[in-house]
Amino acid sequence: MAPTDCLYHKEHLWVRREGANEAWIGMTEHAQENLGEVSYIEHPEAGNEIKEGVSFGTVESIKTTSDLVSPISGTILSVNEILSADPSHINRDPYREGWILKVRIGDMDELSKLMSAEQYETHLNGG
Repeated sequence: MAPTDCLYHKEHLWVRREGANEAWIGMTEHAQENLGEVSYIEHPEAGNEIKEGVSFGTVESIKTTSDLVSPISGTILSVNEILSADPSHINRDPYREGWILKVRIGDMDELSKLMSAEQYETHLNGG
């Protein structure tokens, strides 16, 4: 079961709110399992803007390269430097230490478009 303290995007990224207007963004367990071992992650630097529904980077594995489609809009506060040194860290701990970006949320209403853990599980099962 996906962690219940996150919201989920149909493109298999999660959002975990922190405080009033900040959030962590990462890749779901389902996404990293389908990709296989992650070998490279490309993303913008802190200070850049991301926009909901628009690619903000790519993730590469031995199997494929996939776009990272932003689940929300906002300003990047920090990036996970651990992934620069060891991108496969996302495979070992996608929901905690494998986060990709920390952002200041640009539009709180976008959160209502995301799925709960239960809704995401139904989405994964074709519902």
